[in-house]
Amino acid sequence: MSEATEMPKSTESILPDRSNVVSRAVVQLALASTCLIVIAAAAWVLAWSIGEFWVILLPVVLAVIVATVLWPVVRVLRNVGLPAAAAASLALVAMIGVLVGVIALIVPTVVSQVPEIADQATTGVNQVRDWLQGPPLNIGDEQLGSAVDAIVSRVQSSASSIASGVFTGVSTATSVLITLFLVLVLSFFFVKDGPQFLPWLNRHAGPRTGRHLEIVLGRAWITLGGFIRTQAVVSLVDAVLIGGGLMILRVPLALALAVITFVAGFVPVVGAFVAGTLAVLIALVTKGFTTALIVLVLIIVVQQVEGNVLQPMLQSKSMNLHPVVVLLAVTAGGSLYGIVGAFLAVPVTAVAAVVLRYLGEQVDLLTTAGDEFGAEESGQDELGEEESVTTSPAPAE
Repeated sequence: MSEATEMPKSTESILPDRSNVVSRAVVQLALASTCLIVIAAAAWVLAWSIGEFWVILLPVVLAVIVATVLWPVVRVLRNVGLPAAAAASLALVAMIGVLVGVIALIVPTVVSQVPEIADQATTGVNQVRDWLQGPPLNIGDEQLGSAVDAIVSRVQSSASSIASGVFTGVSTATSVLITLFLVLVLSFFFVKDGPQFLPWLNRHAGPRTGRHLEIVLGRAWITLGGFIRTQAVVSLVDAVLIGGGLMILRVPLALALAVITFVAGFVPVVGAFVAGTLAVLIALVTKGFTTALIVLVLIIVVQQVEGNVLQPMLQSKSMNLHPVVVLLAVTAGGSLYGIVGAFLAVPVTAVAAVVLRYLGEQVDLLTTAGDEFGAEESGQDELGEEESVTTSPAPAE
């Protein structure tokens, strides 16, 4: 009876006090909050550093992307027997020739069809004005004139802003030319001396750190090249199907719209929407509502086939990113760094995913090694206990 009354006292001494549990939880929460604050501060510093060094980082990133496109050609040329410099130069000149040829093919068509589109756009504006003046809106000429006068006065009052914008555009164009020149030079050296980079990094970073960097950078290179090639195939299919449909419907600027569709395909989700909207608007202005509706249906069907069949089938091997992650990455990149940020968002996110997966593999490896080491120690302890039992003398009877 006395033992039964003493048991609750022993259990109370074993159980922790409530205040200790709450204080321990508060300490853990404070530590987690401090870690989050430090991570957020580091992310802010990283974003600020990227913004400050954007002029240097942008040509490097674009050159890496160009190098992933040119490397298969350079590798074939080097296997044939060409020196590294000659193979890189030939591939770079071929790429520039293709780009110049496409531009030379598109520009005459655009120049010849722009006056027609302008006239038809004017007709469309007049139709909209007639629709506004008719029922059910019945807006009078005086109201439309006052609205036009307000727009004109607003433009005139913003003349200084427009002028500064023109000068900003000129400086931006100069910056673009400098960036393109740096991209070409860096791409040449990347495809020429690229195979020597990882051994050099491994030699200077040390055997342990260099091994991890070599594995991560190799996987990132494979992922980036796979993404660019896959996206090029998907964009080419979209451009051919949509451009062919526009040519059949005799929509002006069909070839230019096909090229815009191909280029916009490298910005997932957003690029297809922008290119499709532009094609529908041009069809609406030039060919009417029925043709615009047919173009809209064509673009929706092509985008559905691409998004649900072609792109998952091809990109499942090159990238393992959820569509929500892709959409958020494009939105964040576009809001922070504009069109270039939207274009680079998915490749950067894919490379970051490669790094995170490798870190997860290392954590799993260390965890598995720790479990095996603990199991081995427990087995040795059990073995020692068994040996002690078998070797201990039997009690005297």
